[in-house]
Amino acid sequence: MARSKRNQIAALLLLITILIPTSLHADDAGLVVSAEASYKISKKWNAGFETEFRSRNNFRTADRVSLGPSLSYKVLPWLKASVSYNLLIDNNREKITYQDDEVSYNNWRPSYWGLRHRFNVSLTASYKIQRVEVSLRERWQYTYRPSKMIDNFDFDEGIWEDHEVRGKGKNVLRSRLQLEWDIPKCKFDPYASVEFHTTRDLEKTRFIVGVNHSIKKKHNFNLYYRYQLSGSSSDEPNIHLLGLGYTFKF
Repeated sequence: MARSKRNQIAALLLLITILIPTSLHADDAGLVVSAEASYKISKKWNAGFETEFRSRNNFRTADRVSLGPSLSYKVLPWLKASVSYNLLIDNNREKITYQDDEVSYNNWRPSYWGLRHRFNVSLTASYKIQRVEVSLRERWQYTYRPSKMIDNFDFDEGIWEDHEVRGKGKNVLRSRLQLEWDIPKCKFDPYASVEFHTTRDLEKTRFIVGVNHSIKKKHNFNLYYRYQLSGSSSDEPNIHLLGLGYTFKF
């Protein structure tokens, strides 16, 4: 029996090693830590509240803090609908523009903190094939960034100037395919997913492998690795992320 468990763990580690896209090179690395409280209102309704912290710059710089509520409804045994809101507190990256010679500096915008409001509407369909649960989630995401006045340094004049970052709204379609394995006599449930973020074209792709672990059905821990590959239309760098999540279920 012990040998069987060791073989299961070895197979899980091999699966994670294969699924991680090690041939892809990231420009950055960071950490994601989240905590969520989930309350089952009835057999079909569920409410939650989640907060999350992210870092970047090889774990050295705070990137974002977010928090917000969510509400989900089980439409059918295999179909769930949900809505959520997140207040995003972003540490926006610095930005340098160059003159026409592409050598001399033109303007420098230091990093700054700003707010965004995000709304999500999701539909998740799931189907279990023996011990593997396959799920497909389609999510419409709308994010609004209010206008903000920040400092901007003009190298031509050698002075600091006030600069307005204009308010902007953005729609994104997020499509995620996920597989989760229920391994017999194993307390850890491994999963893998791929998610596409689409605007007018493919903006980013996320590859995730991880494990879920529950204690007495009230405490759930989620440990995962995520590789984010940015598309040509995105100004975000590719990034490796290590994630740790905790959910308490009432």
